[in-house]
Amino acid sequence: MTETSPHWHKSTYSGPDNDACIEVASNLPLVHVRDTKDHAQGELTATPAAWAAFTAFARAQSL
Repeated sequence: MTETSPHWHKSTYSGPDNDACIEVASNLPLVHVRDTKDHAQGELTATPAAWAAFTAFARAQSL
């Protein structure tokens, strides 16, 4: 059976006061990202490789 619905989880890097939160779903062929508080804004999608490159870059910038 193929997964068709995203399984969302809150990013561990989201703000502690829920003011800068994103949710990620990586159980589909594309990674989906959305704003926790404003689902109406839609979703960003990326290939798993592009998402991995982005998150590696973001981690490196926060050092």
